[in-house]
Amino acid sequence: MRSHLLNDTTAEHYRRSVTEGVERVAAKLATTERPFTGVTVDALSSLIDRIDLDRPLHDTTAVLDELDEVYLRDAIYFHHPRYLAHLNCPVVIPAVLGEAVLSAVNSSLDTWDQSAGGTLIERKLIDWTNERIGLGPHADGVFTSGGSQSNLQALLLAREEAKTDSPATLRVFASEVSHFSVKKSAKLLGLGPDAVVSIPVGADKRMQTVALARELHRCKDAGLVPMAVVATAGTTDFGSIDPLPEIAALCEQFGVWMHVDAAYGCGLLASLKHRNRIDGIERADSVTVDYHKSFFQPVSSSALLVRDADTLRHATYHADYLNPRRMVQERIPNQVDKSLQTTRRFDALKLWMTLRVMGADGIGQLFDEVCELAAEGWKLLAADPRFDVVVEPSLSTLVYRYIPAAVTDPAEIDRANLYARKALFASGDAVVAGTKVAGRHYLKFTLLNPETTTDDIAAVLDLIAGHAEQYLGDSLDRAS
Repeated sequence: MRSHLLNDTTAEHYRRSVTEGVERVAAKLATTERPFTGVTVDALSSLIDRIDLDRPLHDTTAVLDELDEVYLRDAIYFHHPRYLAHLNCPVVIPAVLGEAVLSAVNSSLDTWDQSAGGTLIERKLIDWTNERIGLGPHADGVFTSGGSQSNLQALLLAREEAKTDSPATLRVFASEVSHFSVKKSAKLLGLGPDAVVSIPVGADKRMQTVALARELHRCKDAGLVPMAVVATAGTTDFGSIDPLPEIAALCEQFGVWMHVDAAYGCGLLASLKHRNRIDGIERADSVTVDYHKSFFQPVSSSALLVRDADTLRHATYHADYLNPRRMVQERIPNQVDKSLQTTRRFDALKLWMTLRVMGADGIGQLFDEVCELAAEGWKLLAADPRFDVVVEPSLSTLVYRYIPAAVTDPAEIDRANLYARKALFASGDAVVAGTKVAGRHYLKFTLLNPETTTDDIAAVLDLIAGHAEQYLGDSLDRAS
């Protein structure tokens, strides 16, 4: 069994095995005609259930053959131009190369004596991102597993900075369309069920600052403690960007921690055309970024950035076997001093490779392309009488629904849209997402693939309309 350990004696075995796997994936990518095969849960479950994990195949080729059957064949391929569903981007090749390197070397980014150069590369990328945001000379941060973890850590820091002995009095303010992780984080942090105050949004799906000011005043008058305001730069459903300068001014007025959840909108940090859409982000106390959304990185690649490096002390614990206090005096950089995680992958290498090969402008150009595609998609939807589109995009998301000419019952329209999404997914021809707006079912395009065209969007809209019309026709037949 030692022949499977990666070391100096098995380097050639490693090279052959990985090459064979890469060739399988490359062949699949080159021949994939649809984003999904339409396989059902039952059909795929039966294949996997038949596999006895206590009876290994003892052959890499045989295992790859099996993997094709249980995974590669039916995987949902985000690189396909008609995958239009969630915040999943196609990935750039330099980042995938970085993934291969970091997996093999397997550095752990908790302490210097496990990562050395990896520690410094991550710190350099944190500094680079902070410069792009404009957080100032005392800024710092750390890579995380994703936006949810970044939001959790940001609110942890805000809670500690609030300096209160009565956690039940703490309040967090976020828009009604903010990410669910805000409420989840509040619960994990031991805050009360009423801790998160939902601020209404306007027709543009941006936080209403007049309502925020009213709630901040109400909080103070009630003897409660405003702990943090979470502004969103790219909501999951609409891609909307809250009015950051106005929110920053209110946070300064009330002495409240300002966190910007830019998990989606962080791509604008590299934009060549639309950086001004997130003006005001430089006034935040903390910022969440997900490079694996709009920097075209493989999952996971994310970070939490903070204006004041000293605030990261609230996540610091020292263990004699790992990061004893003496290391601080010796100026030994241990990333675990800043992180909620201990063992942690060298995910920063993927972004490093991308910047060194493509440059930030290369990333920004790709993100600008999808934002411009969304603007064109908006025009298509707005001009098509079959569809109702909710809001003009700030980033690359379109929320809409099919509206049949002859049907007026909102519940029946809901069912037609739900059916259309399900039928489209089952066909494998395209993948779209869904959400609710004012209690009604809508469909969603999240456009993160520069290879997607307006022709793709138009074709998918025709498919959706066809499925919805089929459902309504069948429904009328059943009723008669």
